[in-house]
Amino acid sequence: MSLQLSSELSLPIPSPVGEAAYRAFQWGKNLFGFAHKALSTQASELMLSVLRELQSFSSGKALPPRERVKVSAAILQELRARYERLLQVDWQDAEAGYYPHALLFDNPWLDFARHYPEVWLDLPQVARRVHSRRYQEFSPDISTEGYPKYYLQNFHYQTNGYLSDRSAELYDLQVELLFGGTADAMRRRVIRLLKDALDPALSAPHILDVACGTGRMLRLLRGSLPNAALYGLDLSPAYLRKANRLLQELPGELPQLIRANAEAMPYADATFNAVVSVFLFHELPSPARQNVINEMSRVVKPGGVIVICDSVQLLDSPELEETMEAFVQTFHEPYYRDYIRDDLGVRLQQAGCEVLRRETHYVSTYILARKS
Repeated sequence: MSLQLSSELSLPIPSPVGEAAYRAFQWGKNLFGFAHKALSTQASELMLSVLRELQSFSSGKALPPRERVKVSAAILQELRARYERLLQVDWQDAEAGYYPHALLFDNPWLDFARHYPEVWLDLPQVARRVHSRRYQEFSPDISTEGYPKYYLQNFHYQTNGYLSDRSAELYDLQVELLFGGTADAMRRRVIRLLKDALDPALSAPHILDVACGTGRMLRLLRGSLPNAALYGLDLSPAYLRKANRLLQELPGELPQLIRANAEAMPYADATFNAVVSVFLFHELPSPARQNVINEMSRVVKPGGVIVICDSVQLLDSPELEETMEAFVQTFHEPYYRDYIRDDLGVRLQQAGCEVLRRETHYVSTYILARKS
């Protein structure tokens, strides 16, 4: 259950009080995420140490110590500065009317409280998977037929990848913990780019969210564009079920959700006024990246816009290379090293789109393009 976006909550909050409340809310999530990361890292290291000792004992061979991932103090300071800038622009965009203030406080508290113990209960399986380097394992009751091979991964070492209901239930909490409570703040950067680029004469723009997952981006779009016709596409039936439940909490027309591969979208040419995608491309191999961008360009109308939000890349944030390397060492992300050296802007141009803006906020990069 999430905070309901009622008309009362959508009223502007007095600026000094509202901004202080927003910052306290965000920093509270950040501190909780930091504490969780510190404790879970210690627990994981302990479990991995035990597993290594058992393996050494059974094999009779001493194993070299596991290399620890460290991030320098200078990088941590840079990340803190970026975090502060993200909070500032997020509040300013709400003040400017890009989205209601209520969206700043929309958080699935009860869901997070209910599922947080499950994150800890899953930790032994994650540690075992890390130790044994088994990154493509799924429970016997999970069907893996019909999915592209690159999708059948335990991304982030997540149990059953993106194919189980339990994974879908835990995902939003896990992402919030990963990003220190800033996942929605980074998603909201898409809204400003979208509103700045959409034709203001459109009373009900048709917008597609590619790889919509559990529906968090669609929820934010509904809160900021109440008259838009929203559509979502994802490969995971479990995540679409979660998205449907999440979006039913909101008033207005439900987004039309469909299960499909983004490399072959089941839409006619020039169907949408805008297509967005959040946190997808770093989990795709290079050929699939281009195929998805080609499809995004195909289904958007001439003059329509595409907005991509994903992890920072070396092209826009070379100073964060240490963080990017730490990320790929800490999590199972098999296509990430190739992704950070890619140029999505060039791929969009190859698909017949003009890049209008590129931005970075915290640890995400954003590209706004218009179809020729």
